[in-house]
Amino acid sequence: MTAKATLKLYELSAEYLDALEGLAEIEELPPDAIADTLEGLAGAWEDKALNVARYVRNLEAETAAIEAAKKRMDARAKATANQASRLKAYLKLELERTGLKPKAADLALRLQNNPPSVVLDDEAKIPKAYRRTEKVTTILKADISAALKAGKKVTGAHLEQSQRLVIQ
Repeated sequence: MTAKATLKLYELSAEYLDALEGLAEIEELPPDAIADTLEGLAGAWEDKALNVARYVRNLEAETAAIEAAKKRMDARAKATANQASRLKAYLKLELERTGLKPKAADLALRLQNNPPSVVLDDEAKIPKAYRRTEKVTTILKADISAALKAGKKVTGAHLEQSQRLVIQ
């Protein structure tokens, strides 16, 4: 009995199916013996399946907690980056206004010219030599789904039904 407690779910599944096949081949076996055998195997399998489902729930809860913490940290990082950006702009404005160049042992402040950047005054007047046209194709799966569900034939596509595990 203790050996079955360490069996994996897939091993219990195989054992259950093997027992079903084996019991079906025995003609003189009483129905209550078949029921007892299958009930014992099914009980062990169900216990293992329920424990796996409980573990899945724990993992999903942990995932949700991590995602929530990540969102809080992302919001905090964005807020501190925005504050740093605002303070940098304020500092730049004041350096431009005063012309001062403060220095300390650990840092120094000064204004520096950036490399020149292109400013487009009128995109329509830009010569073709300086343009590149890209073609982007997007497959509209929602529209294909609606058409197929409405009974229309869409070459190269079909609907496929799948299943998912629900743990309630």
